[in-house]
Amino acid sequence: MASQVPVIGAWYQDATEDQIFEVVAIDEQAALIEIQYVDGEVSELDFETWQQMLLLSAKPPEDWRASYELSNEDSLMMDDIFIPENLNDPLSDLDSDTIYGLDDN
Repeated sequence: MASQVPVIGAWYQDATEDQIFEVVAIDEQAALIEIQYVDGEVSELDFETWQQMLLLSAKPPEDWRASYELSNEDSLMMDDIFIPENLNDPLSDLDSDTIYGLDDN
């Protein structure tokens, strides 16, 4: 029986079914745990079912990004913020009417 508390982002192995999955969401009000298998299939378990499962902690598989359709190139800049240079910004052509906080009038 599962004595582990489900943790979002943690990987588990269902010892009975021999399947590895990640917990992707927990809805405490509905008492549901959303999981995603390595092949990308998403499923929901209720808390009672979770407690009855024989679960082991698991390491993420080497190709875990495949279910999210992420390429190796995507993972290189995962946390980078992309701000495009907008050379045609219409606001950059406007002249300011104030200099040092004083109006031209």
